[in-house]
Amino acid sequence: MVTTGSQPQTVIALGLEGSANKLGVGIVKHVYPSGIPVDTELRPEMIELANVRDTYNPPPGEGFLPRDVAAHHRTTIIELLNQAFAEAQITHDDLDCICFTKGPGMGAPLQAVALVARTLSQLWGLPLVGVNHCVGHIEMGRAITGADNPVVLYVSGGNTQVIAYSQQTYRIFGETLDIAIGNCLDRFARVLKLPNDPSPGYNIEQYAKRGSKYIELPYTVKGMDVSFSGILSFIEKMAKTEADKYTPEDLCYSLQETMFAMLVEITERAMAHIGSTEVLVVGGVGCNVRLQEMMGQMAKERNGKVFATDMRYCIDNGIMIAQAGALAFARGFNTPIQDSWVTQRFRTDQVHVEWRT
Repeated sequence: MVTTGSQPQTVIALGLEGSANKLGVGIVKHVYPSGIPVDTELRPEMIELANVRDTYNPPPGEGFLPRDVAAHHRTTIIELLNQAFAEAQITHDDLDCICFTKGPGMGAPLQAVALVARTLSQLWGLPLVGVNHCVGHIEMGRAITGADNPVVLYVSGGNTQVIAYSQQTYRIFGETLDIAIGNCLDRFARVLKLPNDPSPGYNIEQYAKRGSKYIELPYTVKGMDVSFSGILSFIEKMAKTEADKYTPEDLCYSLQETMFAMLVEITERAMAHIGSTEVLVVGGVGCNVRLQEMMGQMAKERNGKVFATDMRYCIDNGIMIAQAGALAFARGFNTPIQDSWVTQRFRTDQVHVEWRT
């Protein structure tokens, strides 16, 4: 039970993430030395107790089907839960709440993990907290990097958004009009028959590092929005019909350079609009070193700074769900069992960010 007041308080939250092919279980502890404040932004001391993850990887050249991912999550989650509790050196009696990804994501995997969250909630008598996946990325990025009020570039397999905070809402300034950048990279990796381990995007990044010849590709920025379906169709055709002219390394290099330039453009425009000097890059594609370099060059020219995390936090994980859920829980939020359904479409700007001012 969370109460306000001046006495020291802690919140320990379990986070379950399984919106795509990564299954994550995390446990976080928030410490409020002077109690939970009523009228100011929550800035607890964050202690990471556990952050474990397992990935479903289909064979090279193949994508993952929702039913197969859900089966992976069902067979793996008990083992991960035991591993997380052992790492944290606590039991379920120490928890204050159970946080789970409510959306967005793939339907079947989301349902599989939500079912586990509901079951544990009733077995252990703990409240549920449904968490927006995107907000989880943002709050984990802020906690790890110390970014104050940045423009957020959220880039992953299912999402591409430029976001800024205002009036207890993460406002979307720009986004993809069709497919996400991570989905574009994954699909091109399948064309090249690249392995899915550790991820298709990572393997494209390694190929791109060996590329040297830039090939002009469609560059589609429409106002603050971007489109990746045209560039994917174009480069897929080149890879299949002109393989004698272009190496896979040069194709990967050109694809990255073009798409990342599009992201830098709309991110810079958002920075100018809100007067920010900070960029926080989150999501699985945010691990890409070249994207961080290009964003860093732009930020430097604006006397700004780029914040990013490593693979422990930028790739989908359970502790980011625990982080965002613990903040919401400290403000009195919980999700009744009858409202613990999941949704494949849950926009970032639909969340009331009550823990910020």
